[in-house]
Amino acid sequence: MEISVETEFCGIIGNPVEHSLSPAIHNAAFRRLALNFVYLAWRVESIGDAIRGLRALGNFRGASVTIPHKVSAVPFLDDIEPTARQIGAINTIVAEKGRLIGHNTDATGALRALREGGVTLTGRRIVMLGSGGAARAIAFALAAESKAEALLLLGVDDKERVALARDLRSKTDLVVEDYSLDDSILGRTVPDAQVLIHCTPIGMSPRGDATCVPTSLLHPSLAVMDIVYNPRETRLLSDAKRAGCKTIPGLEMFLNQAVTQFELWTTRPAPVDVMRAVLESHFQ
Repeated sequence: MEISVETEFCGIIGNPVEHSLSPAIHNAAFRRLALNFVYLAWRVESIGDAIRGLRALGNFRGASVTIPHKVSAVPFLDDIEPTARQIGAINTIVAEKGRLIGHNTDATGALRALREGGVTLTGRRIVMLGSGGAARAIAFALAAESKAEALLLLGVDDKERVALARDLRSKTDLVVEDYSLDDSILGRTVPDAQVLIHCTPIGMSPRGDATCVPTSLLHPSLAVMDIVYNPRETRLLSDAKRAGCKTIPGLEMFLNQAVTQFELWTTRPAPVDVMRAVLESHFQ
């Protein structure tokens, strides 16, 4: 469909965004349904300026929000849906009748990926690496929809980690321990854990050879999910496979959350088969 003055547009806001596959999957989905939409990628440093600019454009329909803006975008929106408000982070903006509403599709996307991957969460000790927007979403989802024994939160940013741990303790019944992410803490926590969820950018393309988890700590009774989806198999997932771990690639969470975003923007059922095919073809 030709782009015209009637074309509605969406995009991804983040820094960096060069690696993102969101434009490819959403534009393919728009084409499949013959929708007059286009999806762009915007590298943004000042989130407030970006949202004010988008607000002024009449055909703006919504945006994906990624690192590092999932928390900092919140004050610039008109409203936040209840789940995202509790989490304190968004990954989606929806324009509705001149108002910008924040949503969070990371939470449900991650839980669905874990469950479809055969990971049991009830009664498990879960180690989460990272404490940013995606980690927030997944942690609150775990608190709401699982009966985990404990969540061990290992953060790179101490202020961010302490704030997330405090919010989880005050708003949920989840047992939370929090520590700085370093090798000694990893050595004390990962061997006794049954689930490891990696939520930092370490290992993201073009640094796909990086990992923050020593291979010696990985063990066969550990399930490992890496929310990094590009590359499809990160160094962490590759090491985990060799150690006999069950692995959940970030592509599954990414697809799940993108499907929900598409449906929020278009009010149409997403062509999931098309979106998955685009992702699969990228990694062939």
